[in-house]
Amino acid sequence: MSDHENEKRSDFIVDSVSQNTALALSGQEKDVPQAVNDNEKTSHCLSSENRPDGNIGDNDEGSVAADSVDSKNELMLSKARCIALVCTVTGASFLNTLASQSVVIILPQIGRALGVPDTRLQWVVSSYVLTFGCFLLLWGRIADIYGKRLIFILGSFWVTICCVANPFIPTEIAFDLFRGLHGLGAAANVPTAIGILGTTFPPGKAKNYAFSAYAAGAPLGSVCGNLVSGLIAEWASWKWVFGALAIMAGMIAVAGVFFIPPPPPELRPEHNNLRAKTAAVDWIGATLITCGLLALMFALTEGNVVGWTAPWIPVLIVVSFGVIVAFFFWQRYLEQKTNRPPLVKVSIFNNWRFTAVMLIMGLFFGGFNNYLIYATYYFQDYQGLSPLQTMLRFIPTGVSGFLVAFCTAYLLSRIPTFFILAFGHVAVCIAAVLYAVPIPPTTSYFAWGFWAMILSVVGSDTAWPCLTLFTSHSLPREDQAVGGALINSSGMIGRAISLAIATSIQSSVMAKERGVSVQDVGSVEEWDAPSLKGLRAGAWTNFGILFLALALVVYTFRGMEIIGKVPDCPERSEGVVNQEHADVERRG
Repeated sequence: MSDHENEKRSDFIVDSVSQNTALALSGQEKDVPQAVNDNEKTSHCLSSENRPDGNIGDNDEGSVAADSVDSKNELMLSKARCIALVCTVTGASFLNTLASQSVVIILPQIGRALGVPDTRLQWVVSSYVLTFGCFLLLWGRIADIYGKRLIFILGSFWVTICCVANPFIPTEIAFDLFRGLHGLGAAANVPTAIGILGTTFPPGKAKNYAFSAYAAGAPLGSVCGNLVSGLIAEWASWKWVFGALAIMAGMIAVAGVFFIPPPPPELRPEHNNLRAKTAAVDWIGATLITCGLLALMFALTEGNVVGWTAPWIPVLIVVSFGVIVAFFFWQRYLEQKTNRPPLVKVSIFNNWRFTAVMLIMGLFFGGFNNYLIYATYYFQDYQGLSPLQTMLRFIPTGVSGFLVAFCTAYLLSRIPTFFILAFGHVAVCIAAVLYAVPIPPTTSYFAWGFWAMILSVVGSDTAWPCLTLFTSHSLPREDQAVGGALINSSGMIGRAISLAIATSIQSSVMAKERGVSVQDVGSVEEWDAPSLKGLRAGAWTNFGILFLALALVVYTFRGMEIIGKVPDCPERSEGVVNQEHADVERRG
């Protein structure tokens, strides 16, 4: 299978902002029980004196009225400002999937305009995905040090510039280069958006609604990407797709200037100058993890194009893992033997539930992303439907996201998180298996495909807020953007690995059915029996990946209580659920 096909229509996980959701975003936590000495306890928990690297955390531009938020569990923002803030940062998630999804539809037009052969056309998408996935951790740490608000705004303006430039570039290499630079900007504002929410909203119902709303951007971006790109390509030049992306990115950047609150003057220490901030970034670690991830994702991407028997593919994978391992040893050395701040505090992985969340995110996002890709293969490549007809079959994922987002935010503070997380995984497992079982291809879409789409969005919209909330609660304020980078990186790595596995199995089955070698297997053909068997084999693989994530959820989190409630003050300030005895876990 070509990498162009594998990169088609990749989505992220789901949701959107509704009017009902907005009601809770003012931070009025009246229904949440408070401790008797709330001000005293919370101030002690979150004061900079009790934080590691409190100096850096105090200079966080993504925080708002930090002293007030630290001293009492309520927001100092108006309801309208909260809504505008959440809509602004949600735009980063929306634009990320929109930028990837919309370009897939116009790949043939781009190829003809630039003279790009089909064998290299996938790099229009891959260059964006590679830089996005590989620079997340670096940008997350830079945002935590230089300020989340600043990096979010700069990243959004950078995306605007790249989208404006792309349509006017006449050569293939330069076009792919600017797509990669586009991904660099997206890597700056996506984890930063999570960090802004994590530092602005204290634990409680307001934070539940904010994170559930943030999850909205991805499915809407997926659905709107297909629709907007299809309509523009039908009635205007493909270049206007990038024009639309530039307009939206510019609006997000301007909204960030007005609606993301800057830190108060007292949180800007004079000694924390540009030189001190630059020295606080672990540039050696940043180089190691960026190069390691770049090598890994490049090998996994190209393996599906040149074939896994190419000798340099396994060599590059081994080298990439070696560099990543060296990165973790370097981080441990910095944390334990020196006073220099590491890029990632390796000690956070001592909490085995936090480590499990990263693994679950990789498995879940990989399986869910594969589900969407293979559903697209089924409708567009096997059944021969047009891109617009295929897009219409994905509309339930976007529409259902509104309702599911509101329901999830409401339930997060009322139902044990384990049940919500397990239910989400079961729903996506069922959606994946519906494409794997031998249902006749001529069966009506509404008999099973429609329900599979509903289940997929129900599952993703319930699992994603749980995982992001747990990550946010596990880390101190100064590491919130790094937390967003970690969970996004886990998803991107899981996506690359799981897609490579599923594609290999699909190609092997198709080659066996056609009696040819894997290198000569070709692509999915309309109403072709070997193609259908290959797609179902890939769907079974996706089900297996998702079921493994479900098993890990059951084993690891069956004792978890309600993470969406305002927790009691933990004995240590390294994150609400950083320790094994944290309040979100069942005691005894």
